[in-house]
Amino acid sequence: MGIDIQRNLSPTGSADSVPQISFEFFPPASDTAGAAMNAAAARLAELAPRFFSVTYGAGGSARDRTSQALAQLRATTGIAVAAHLTCAGAPRAAVLAQAQAWWDAGIRHIVALRGDPQPGEQYQPHPDGFAYAADLVAGLRRVADFDISVAAYPEVHPEAPSAAFDLDNLKAKFDAGATRAITQFCFDNARFLRFRDQCAAAGIEGELVAGILPIVNFSQLRRFAARCGAALPAWLASHFDGLEDDPATHELIAAAIVVEQVRELQQHGISHFHFYTLNRAELSYAACHALGLRPLQTALAS
Repeated sequence: MGIDIQRNLSPTGSADSVPQISFEFFPPASDTAGAAMNAAAARLAELAPRFFSVTYGAGGSARDRTSQALAQLRATTGIAVAAHLTCAGAPRAAVLAQAQAWWDAGIRHIVALRGDPQPGEQYQPHPDGFAYAADLVAGLRRVADFDISVAAYPEVHPEAPSAAFDLDNLKAKFDAGATRAITQFCFDNARFLRFRDQCAAAGIEGELVAGILPIVNFSQLRRFAARCGAALPAWLASHFDGLEDDPATHELIAAAIVVEQVRELQQHGISHFHFYTLNRAELSYAACHALGLRPLQTALAS
């Protein structure tokens, strides 16, 4: 059996109202967590996403878990996979060797990132490493013809000295060979769209993919937002007020927020949405269903 997608057509007969989607996972640290990731991926694979991405841990065991998760997702779902790769704290030779190993394993898509410093420390490039993500992108282009995604920050990277600097850095990543940028989650659509327009004005022509974070836990979201500099509008907090002990209502509200955000961005020309799943399928699947995506099992020709 194969997986296809049934599009809900608009009155004009086009499928423009149905978004393109992709999903991010993190490598599980135990067999139990691995089973949960596999179950979530199997559910989301029914929606025929463009790809699954897997985050990267630069250390030995964490790096191996990333490779294992990539292989598992690819083998069990048949969905294309994208490997996150960071350059922080590692020499160039090791980073490029990992990229070559993934290419040899048939992985053609890399999400190229600088990576974060250790907690409480300021970022310092490895003396023998790539200094920034733009340098990593250029290095990957010398390894093989990868499809390369990079990160973008509608509300500015927390370490950037200015919005202009951050935009210049994004352009440098595209100039080095990136093919698309996946944004940090952003709940302010007006700010996202201003950022989209600023990218266009700066001459950035690559695809801009909207990062979407379904809110599994609002307290957890506060911690995520504090680390990455994303604003949490007052209206968002008010929607979850008093729902700490009401997970069913919390989930309904969270799914509705995703649907509303995606639909508004679609109206302004954004077509691809990358869901940060936290290795869970329920909210992402529910939102995608409401947005018109349907699984359709079709028999392959024998």
